[in-house]
Amino acid sequence: MRVPGDIIVCLDREGAVRFIERVWGLEPVFVCVIGTTDTAKIPGISAAGRNPEMTDYTPAADVEYLFYGECQCIEGVPVTPEGIPTPALITKSAVDVAGIPVFVVNAGVRVRPDVPYIDVGGVPGGDIRTGRAVRDPDRVFRKAVIVGRGFGRVVDYLVVGESIPGGTTTALGVLLAMGVDAEGRVSSSMPENPHELKVGVVREGLAAAGIRPGDLRDDPLRAVSVVGDPMMAAFAGLVAGAAEEVPVLMAGGTQMVAILAILKVLRPDVLGNVAIGTTRWIVRDRTSDLEYLVSCISRVPVLAANLDFSCSRYGGLQMYERGAVKEGVGAGGAVIASILKSRGGITCRKLLEVIEENYGRIFRSFR
Repeated sequence: MRVPGDIIVCLDREGAVRFIERVWGLEPVFVCVIGTTDTAKIPGISAAGRNPEMTDYTPAADVEYLFYGECQCIEGVPVTPEGIPTPALITKSAVDVAGIPVFVVNAGVRVRPDVPYIDVGGVPGGDIRTGRAVRDPDRVFRKAVIVGRGFGRVVDYLVVGESIPGGTTTALGVLLAMGVDAEGRVSSSMPENPHELKVGVVREGLAAAGIRPGDLRDDPLRAVSVVGDPMMAAFAGLVAGAAEEVPVLMAGGTQMVAILAILKVLRPDVLGNVAIGTTRWIVRDRTSDLEYLVSCISRVPVLAANLDFSCSRYGGLQMYERGAVKEGVGAGGAVIASILKSRGGITCRKLLEVIEENYGRIFRSFR
């Protein structure tokens, strides 16, 4: 089978072709796992909000926008401090054009969204510098597996994305705790990736818990509890349950490597049913290395949506080409799913037109 030109295969081409063949023309369901963590409030860690305190609102606002085309909990939409819009703009455009149903799983948020959601009993995450980041991730994982199995019995395949500010720092924490060589390799929502800050925060958390890098290589949920975030246990459980029955596209960037590491230990049997879907901005990012990190864990396909905003008429979208945002809210996976569902009829060029229409609508209403 020929891979559509709007999808870049970055890792395991044979596996990627098999995955695409299995889901070509089928009906996906998109699930967004949301959570919040006090780690995101550390100055300089996250750009997912106008200021660190606003990160509590970002996941709720993201999924409200997916459902309604506007946010209920804040005015306007989530933006970076420079005014660059949330990647939920991309996700919404893709799922709307392709007619893909959207569900939300609440892994633990401080601000609950005004949308229907599935609750798996998680609570908001703490500051990982304390070494006490997530409460009872084992219970959340088990509940999420049940939810995933339910989806797996009724859908053709599942696309799972996330919204949790600060998530690349917590991903780094879990990867280092599990012995993965991830320093300087996780991505960032900012053009200047604050690797030194992230590593310092993670090492402070590990030290507070008396953990050395690699100590928790066989205990991933303990790693989540120490230096992770609430999204991880829910996301991993959801994938584990669904992938027993159907293919699952894990939609995201380097955060997906932490999920992959969790699954490699807890549910290696499902990895043959899993692929990662992200954006060109992530796989071409010179400040991170998704392909290397994935290859450290397991041989799974990595696909990227070949979105290009360089010719957009909006400066806020052009900033994606300069390293801002890059991914989030399952944007890359949602675009890939829309292409696959439409058998290539939906293209990245067509989606850019829709994204620009939605962008213009957002900022006209905001003014």
